[in-house]
Amino acid sequence: MKIETLKFGVCALALAGATIAGAPGAQAADQEITWIYCGDKIDPIHEKYIEQWEAANEGWTIAPEVVGWAQCQDKATTLAAAGSPVGMAYVGSRTLKQFAENDLIVEVPMSDEEKASYYPNIVDTVTFDGTQWGVPIAFSTKALYWNKDLFEQAGLDPEVPPKTWEEEIEFSKIITEKTGIPGYGLPAKTFDNTMHQFLHWVYTNNGQIIDADGNIVMDSPEVLAALQAYKDITPYSVEGPTAYEQNEMRAIWLDGKVAMIQNSSGAASRAQDTDLNWGVTTLPLGPSAKGPGTLLITDSLAVFKGTGVEEKAVEFAKFITSPGPQGEYELQGGAGLTPLRPSAQVDAFVEKDPYWKPFIDGISNAGPEPLFTDYKGLQDVMIEMVQSVVTDKAEPKAALEKATADLEQYK
Repeated sequence: MKIETLKFGVCALALAGATIAGAPGAQAADQEITWIYCGDKIDPIHEKYIEQWEAANEGWTIAPEVVGWAQCQDKATTLAAAGSPVGMAYVGSRTLKQFAENDLIVEVPMSDEEKASYYPNIVDTVTFDGTQWGVPIAFSTKALYWNKDLFEQAGLDPEVPPKTWEEEIEFSKIITEKTGIPGYGLPAKTFDNTMHQFLHWVYTNNGQIIDADGNIVMDSPEVLAALQAYKDITPYSVEGPTAYEQNEMRAIWLDGKVAMIQNSSGAASRAQDTDLNWGVTTLPLGPSAKGPGTLLITDSLAVFKGTGVEEKAVEFAKFITSPGPQGEYELQGGAGLTPLRPSAQVDAFVEKDPYWKPFIDGISNAGPEPLFTDYKGLQDVMIEMVQSVVTDKAEPKAALEKATADLEQYK
């Protein structure tokens, strides 16, 4: 599952903003819902439930088009901007505000019962101005992984991971000095998950980037503390962090060449196939934290406007992501997905594989990807801020103030 690699066609949306108001609605084939499906092939679980839905809805068909991860979101955007939208598409929830404000998608209202079925804060990832604009279909959280052998070599208790940022930095320093192996893996490549990694620190210190009213609130003591912690841990991280994104850092950890990283459940499934002596726990907490936290990254099904099948597409989107089908899809292991809803099925899954617990525990104080009108602009500003600090080109306070001002144009 490549939740963090979807690209967004900013140019296409700019075109949409200029032309969509006058574009005629494209007519979809009678009783057919087209679906841009990201990946290499359709998941067999989705194939099964597509057939089930079609059997219960005579005369309706679902027509998935499999498109590679690097192109699928751009394709959905381009078609919508040209006035030939698909029925629905798999998109990064971060882009929903941009789609909605360009009048390309329809609302997907949720009942109180539907909202309550999800873990806390999940629905926030598809909500702005009090309205839901997509249906979550994939979800990722992060936890802290540590190498127990490197802890022991450094004289640390291999069964006791850091619980706070202060301990995380201290342990990283001890491991680096005692073993010659970096204590922490901080990715800061020009890549979308550099921003995501930093947001995990923001949300483990009760920070925010933008509030519910659309105000940029990043220039705060909580976010400044996170950026300062980045500066403080960099000397004990893998050298040259701007050369690495998180999956490259995961490979270094799996090879035993770094002691700690933050990563998704996908790292656990890979670690089980190695000789690595490892553990996983909730992300360490900053001084203002209220409890375990993480960034909530969701992908969603967006229903496009102008097809004539919007109502039925919303119905199908809710069906394919309902507890039964969704539970089978997300609990396959290895994909790096976190369950969207609590259930007896999830409880049994965690009992079987206890390493899942920290990924769920972090949800209670988690925060969503910030919803901006220009998500790419947000991402670029955040990456520049992080890189300027970890390369010593700017002090945290100055970098944060600059980034806060720069974000105003993209909100």
